[in-house]
Amino acid sequence: MRQIVLDTETTGLDPKQGHRIVELAAVELVNRHLTGNQIHYYLNPERDSDEAALQVHGLTRGFLSDKPKFAEISKDFLVFIENAELIIHNAPFDVGFLNCELALLGSGQLEQYCSSIIDTLKLAKELHPGKRNNLDALCERYSIDNSKRTLHGALLDAELLAEVYLAITRGQESFLIDLEHKKTIQELTVTVETHSLKIINATDDECSQHHSILNTIASQSSDQCIWQILEKKNQTL
Repeated sequence: MRQIVLDTETTGLDPKQGHRIVELAAVELVNRHLTGNQIHYYLNPERDSDEAALQVHGLTRGFLSDKPKFAEISKDFLVFIENAELIIHNAPFDVGFLNCELALLGSGQLEQYCSSIIDTLKLAKELHPGKRNNLDALCERYSIDNSKRTLHGALLDAELLAEVYLAITRGQESFLIDLEHKKTIQELTVTVETHSLKIINATDDECSQHHSILNTIASQSSDQCIWQILEKKNQTL
């Protein structure tokens, strides 16, 4: 599975008011591992940033004046994300800006180029209702080092978000069977069914180790370990 973790910095909060992207970065995950492939652009928005936005990212108009415009990097960006699943924190914000930039170029909408979009803010709120779920809070909750994050930067934030996403989904997606291996698994299953198999029950020590692993998964996923949840449901039947 190919996933792209993406982040932007902007001149303000609303693209409908003419605000633009000033920084864009994305890092690649393949089968839940960072590959080292990434893109990172500073962009000339041809306008000033709001003071509040400038305090967040520190990218002045002077610094950005000689950087490329979005139109100049759009093709490379779209090739990089093509057919991947996008992972974005507060996705409606970034998607809204990217769609406005693409619309100015007559290039359609972001959703046309990627397979799907995961909003990690929505995911975090479902896992941790009523708690702070911004990137800093999630880094603290999952013991991810964000000490270099003195200002918001798209590349650093994308890298941190990749770690946060893997931590949030640890114990769930990491155990899913990759689609490309399904055929092999099915063939093995058919072969196994034609034989008489000897059943060997787990020892007490093996059962204890198994439950210890499940408890670790549960502690790292806010008691969302699917095997423990199913076990509790079966006990009530």
